Amino acid sequence: MISIDFGEEINMAILDKEHLRANLDEVIWNIEQARIAVSEHHIVKLVTVAKYTELENIFTLYELGQRAFGENQVQQLKERMHALDALPLEWHMIGTLQKNKINNLIDLRPSLMQSLDSIELANELNKKLLAKETKMNCLLQVNAANEESKSGVSSEEAVDIYQKIKETCPQINLKGVMTIGAHSEETKLIQQSFETTHSIYEKLEKDGATICSMGMSNDYELAIKCGCNLVRVGSALFK
Repeated sequence: MISIDFGEEINMAILDKEHLRANLDEVIWNIEQARIAVSEHHIVKLVTVAKYTELENIFTLYELGQRAFGENQVQQLKERMHALDALPLEWHMIGTLQKNKINNLIDLRPSLMQSLDSIELANELNKKLLAKETKMNCLLQVNAANEESKSGVSSEEAVDIYQKIKETCPQINLKGVMTIGAHSEETKLIQQSFETTHSIYEKLEKDGATICSMGMSNDYELAIKCGCNLVRVGSALFK
């Protein structure tokens, strides 16, 4: 399985507060317009992809009201969490998790691990969570576009695997699903991958699924229109 990059090339510079405020306001405005088009009651959570940006920018976004941040790598997540531990931030693990990093991630206690990409990883994670007598909130990653470059379970097997993890991995609190939109210039293909994932999410609501994580900087508005309730945005905030 190929380890993939969930993030985006982001401006490695310290941005002033008004610059970041303008970027955040634009993203929030776009989220609002997209969610209202679905329903005025539809709520969408924004998770900032902090990869490649400076700590100062994360702190400034916190001052501007942003609370949820995601990292792709366990080591960088650890460094960011420790550097900003005085702030009441919500941290998400959104990158491919290597099995030799599982214990390190457990010790960090992230709010949500969004990239549970196989039954094998679930079994290994569950075993190590049990040894540490703790639990972890996770999303099942779905490779809805069936692309070889992406991790995740197939859309055809997603419901069965989700239910099997719930039955056999009691230390894992499955909260829903995550996907990355199809890597394509064709909006139709991206939309199809989102619609496929949202359909899986709807089937899993009876099993307690509450989070459908889809959409990044280039396609989060489309993802919201397809029904997601969590988006992962990086470069649009740090441009």
